[in-house]
Amino acid sequence: MEDGEDTSKIRTGHGPENMATPRSFAISTLRTAGHHSIAVGLREVSYTPFTRPLDLIELP
Repeated sequence: MEDGEDTSKIRTGHGPENMATPRSFAISTLRTAGHHSIAVGLREVSYTPFTRPLDLIELP
């Protein structure tokens, strides 16, 4: 069964550039929040995915 990974367009055209922006923003936000490990920071944020990311960027 194909999971669509082979048909992804993220690695072609403007995909890599477009994905670099939110990736850099996420890493910068985690660093500003005091996380030294991006993996640990992402794991912590994933525990409450509907509120924690907004808390990090101080949105209600």
